[in-house]
Amino acid sequence: MRVVGLVAKYEEPKAAEMASWLVPWLKERGKQVLVEPGVSRAGGRACSKREMARKADLIVVLGGDGTLLSIARLVERPRVPILGVNLGGLGFITEVGIDEFEAVLAQTLAGKYSVEKRMTLEIQVQGKRGGRKRFRVLNDAVITKGARARIIDLEAYVGKEYLCTYRADGLIISTPTGSTAYSLAAGGPILYPTLGAIVLSPICPHMLTNRPIVVSSRSTISVTLRSSGDTVILSPDGQQGVALNNGDVMTARDYGVPISLVKTPSRSYFEILRSKLKWGER
Repeated sequence: MRVVGLVAKYEEPKAAEMASWLVPWLKERGKQVLVEPGVSRAGGRACSKREMARKADLIVVLGGDGTLLSIARLVERPRVPILGVNLGGLGFITEVGIDEFEAVLAQTLAGKYSVEKRMTLEIQVQGKRGGRKRFRVLNDAVITKGARARIIDLEAYVGKEYLCTYRADGLIISTPTGSTAYSLAAGGPILYPTLGAIVLSPICPHMLTNRPIVVSSRSTISVTLRSSGDTVILSPDGQQGVALNNGDVMTARDYGVPISLVKTPSRSYFEILRSKLKWGER
């Protein structure tokens, strides 16, 4: 690993402190360091996240899950590992702790590490009046109503088979990685992160029998907005908002290129669940 990319939640003092230590540490070991512009005062060569995703052999993320999501969707090479360091938040995908970070990083640079392959989704929006937008998500794609307190109608298909028309505040389409995020709060199940599946979780459905459903990752999911006059937003991985109009169609399918997340050697996935969700505590 010759080129290391560094992404940090630089407005957090702890992230800035760690970045200032990490850049010289990497340079002492003969590594070229690429940093996003906000971290450039720590040293290293400033570049965009997109360039970093193309050129880095390893990407280190200092922050929370949102910080990791901002770079993960740009990484098109499945062999490039992403090492996420949790700086104190909930952090399901930034699972390496501060206390073990230096040791895990040294082992990773030496090639002594293991990764977990996480599926991503390709999200496309086909406008009723033409135009197409395309996104990639690691966690989820969320369709939600705007500020007005009324439900929206979302006509959903799995493949060519009609599923139902959700009358709800919105709909979450989630990967196994995203099953511990917004989908979980909406009553969705927790999926093992390497499972080949997609979750559809309605948000506050009008019919209480509209429960979350899990389908194969080989499925293509189509959702058509059937509400007019309302502001409806699609949010891919919570990174941006895209307005949807009546008749617009959103499709979701396996992107085909997974993300490689460096695993912490000190805790299993179930240990992380117990710790984060306080399972078994009174």
